[in-house]
Amino acid sequence: MLVWHRRAGKDKTVLNFMISRMFPENGGQVGTYYYLFPTYAQGKKILWDGIDRSGFKFLDHFPKELIAGKPNETEMQVVLINGSVFQIVGTDKMDSIVGTNPIGCVFSEYALQNPRGWDLIRPILRENGGWAVFPYTPRGKNHGKVLYDMARDNPDWFCELRTVRDTGVLTDDDIDADRREGMNEELIQQEYYCSFEGYQEGSYYAKQLRDAYSSGRIGQVPYEPTTPVFTFWDLGIGDAMAVWFAQRVGQSLRFIDYYETTGEGMGYFAKLLKDKPYTYARHYMPHDAGYKEIGSGISRRETAERLGIKPIDVVPRTRDILEDIENCRRLLTKCWIDQSKCQQGINALESYRKEWDDERREFKAKPYHDWSSHGADAFRTAACSDFESVPVGYGDTLRVAAAFDVRQEVKDMRIDNNWDVRFLR
Repeated sequence: MLVWHRRAGKDKTVLNFMISRMFPENGGQVGTYYYLFPTYAQGKKILWDGIDRSGFKFLDHFPKELIAGKPNETEMQVVLINGSVFQIVGTDKMDSIVGTNPIGCVFSEYALQNPRGWDLIRPILRENGGWAVFPYTPRGKNHGKVLYDMARDNPDWFCELRTVRDTGVLTDDDIDADRREGMNEELIQQEYYCSFEGYQEGSYYAKQLRDAYSSGRIGQVPYEPTTPVFTFWDLGIGDAMAVWFAQRVGQSLRFIDYYETTGEGMGYFAKLLKDKPYTYARHYMPHDAGYKEIGSGISRRETAERLGIKPIDVVPRTRDILEDIENCRRLLTKCWIDQSKCQQGINALESYRKEWDDERREFKAKPYHDWSSHGADAFRTAACSDFESVPVGYGDTLRVAAAFDVRQEVKDMRIDNNWDVRFLR
């Protein structure tokens, strides 16, 4: 775990380490080695075509006499004469390496990557005695911070945090110049002093999540077994599907669970919901749940209902995604989130950000679509639904009662919003 400041030479250092480990005479072994970036395009730009400040190409660190043939431009792959293979991969295209057997992996800028990449590769490295390196600069309290905290306290890991004070790469005068030129102090602390208290540039929910952490609303949020659960979905097509689980307990809104996976259909999720210890009030799905699928002529809402996922409310499509984002910000200011069960969803909210325009050197007025979009879109389903105010019906109360096999005594009650509801005493 190498949490180093910006411009500390992370990739140059770790690339040379990887090259040395591709040779048994250096204590390594012949095998496949992956250098992973957040996206395939970043890997090509930063490392494959990259040049350092002195004009030296990154790939020239491979001794030419030890390369077998010509590097493969299409696959961004270098084969050595001893049989070792080096390849640049984007965690946005993980399917290309599933089923392979890497010996060593570098997760460059891990705080920006899809953490699922590490989850897929970790069992392989554990089985074959391989290794992984995570060089990055912080991007808030996301999955990078979670892994850093684990490594810092784990004797099986090497963990190092290096700021400009440790390396001397930049002077105080250099940093003061950045301040005078308008660089935000929070960004200076993040980029040069490796502060995890900063934010990811362009992040939509950085402020709201930071406030939730500081107020203790992200932490241990227990499931209340006598209260029904709402679910909120993002439906992927050949992509990830994500579900948030939430409860209304008194006046509080509690997000108690989160689940996301890829390559699974509605039947898988029907079993998942059944296997969880929850009794459900209703399930909110986005507008595309009502679209008829080509071939079957059946919508995914209908498929879900036939599998026992009901009742389902389809949240109408809105015209303004920025208005939806404001609804999410509003919800984040008052909800409670269980950090343990919802960590993957929190990671998605932390990483959900505006798309960057390279030509204009500014952010576009729309979100960047990557791995974080699924969890963020499922949360948007919650923010645009009526779950905060919809009465929990008489039937929902009876289902909770039946689930716990208790004597039922139900009576009318008036509450603050003047809803006529039933409750179990």
